[in-house]
Amino acid sequence: MKTKMSIRAYLYFGILTFLLVWVSSCEIQEDFEYQHDNIDGKLEVSAWEYIQQNDSLALLENAITSAGLQSFYQDSETRTFIAPNNQSFRDYLQANGYSNLEAIPLPILRNILQYHIVNDKVIFSDPDLAESNFPIAYPTQNGQVMFLSHDTNFRGIINQGTNSQWQIVTSNLEPSNGVIHVVDALVYFSAPAGDPSAPDPSIVTDTIFPIYDTYVNGGTSSGTNYGSDPLIKVKNVTGDGLYDRKAFLMFDLNEFGEEGIITDLQLAIAVSFTHAKGVSLDAYQTPDTTWNEMGLTFDNAVFPDGEPIASITPTRVPQFQFDLTNFYLENEGLGRVSIMLDGEATTDETNDLASKEHPSLHPPMLIARLASGENTLEVLKNNSIQTASGDVFVMDNEILELTGAPAADIIYTVNSVPTNGWLIQGASILRPGDQFTQLDIDLQNLLYINDDQGASEDLVLLSAKDRTGSRIDEITINIEIQ
Repeated sequence: MKTKMSIRAYLYFGILTFLLVWVSSCEIQEDFEYQHDNIDGKLEVSAWEYIQQNDSLALLENAITSAGLQSFYQDSETRTFIAPNNQSFRDYLQANGYSNLEAIPLPILRNILQYHIVNDKVIFSDPDLAESNFPIAYPTQNGQVMFLSHDTNFRGIINQGTNSQWQIVTSNLEPSNGVIHVVDALVYFSAPAGDPSAPDPSIVTDTIFPIYDTYVNGGTSSGTNYGSDPLIKVKNVTGDGLYDRKAFLMFDLNEFGEEGIITDLQLAIAVSFTHAKGVSLDAYQTPDTTWNEMGLTFDNAVFPDGEPIASITPTRVPQFQFDLTNFYLENEGLGRVSIMLDGEATTDETNDLASKEHPSLHPPMLIARLASGENTLEVLKNNSIQTASGDVFVMDNEILELTGAPAADIIYTVNSVPTNGWLIQGASILRPGDQFTQLDIDLQNLLYINDDQGASEDLVLLSAKDRTGSRIDEITINIEIQ
């Protein structure tokens, strides 16, 4: 039996709004058999035999073997196999910090490979597919969909129109049990969630600048003041020595003059120089708000004793940006706030940042997004996940659905991740503080993968907000593992 769901992609560009909605111009086809007409692509072997015979797919062969998925590639059921080449795996390992294939947790590796198995036969030379180059959504073995289409030259495209798409490099290879298309990346589904930074008429921004900014220097310079320096410098050196530098900034939050509820707060600082060693640069709240930039030194500075309120990993960019939203929302009513920047301990990482005295770079600033607060978010559905040990569960709005704002404007924040598995969006393992939208859930772009370690339960803790300031602070998703 064949079922079809109509999916059309509308792309609206405007001065004030930009929203991409992708659920109405493509077809989901669960049982659509194409005709064989690509004579040059006939292989006379199974997909598994072909993969084993090709050195460029050696890492795919190893991954399939490790995950125990050989049967999908060698049985007689007709499927479409997206085959990532060796470079695909090398790029993935490097991007995700894995030393080798064996370092990837097996449930995650299995999910990656199962997404590359399409439960249908899709060959781009087929006359029926050639009639249109609109993407068609096909179910994959991991429970999500993959959009397949071609350009005007009949080059295959994966997930056209979503947030991430790829061009197939070798297509229409026909083993005895389906079709193989070779790609040079590990592909994934990333739901088109619009542009979260697009302007909204109910949203305004406001910017304030520091009252004071300076840095302090340890060692023999611990009594020296640097308040007139055009740079604020940070360097956490081994042994707290001569060049141990920490930056201080003070802001008065009462200077925000626009009306509305602050829903987002960012500290932006222009970069003069950074080593960009890949280590943390942390922002702390300090307890003293009585210092001024012409009097502060290492000797009289009051240093923080708590955890960082925000952290970044410096890269070679013109501006560092710290997300202070959660800190602000947990401490509403603050007037003056003192912030210290410090590098990861004993890394000798140098970061020279622009102070408000810098002659050419813009001064540090706090940038607030304010909203009207007119919406009210409500929980429509919040049901438990039920899954087997080691399995993948594709979340949808039967598990979690909020109402009160457009799905793309309902933003969830991960407060606590699963302890017996992983929450995955697209190809990324979500960490505390990461975000996704209701549209990600609606379009099945969010996965829970159990770690297969024998636990009987798990949970995810979330909060939610929309772009007008409405919030729900505690949402729990319970997970039952069978």
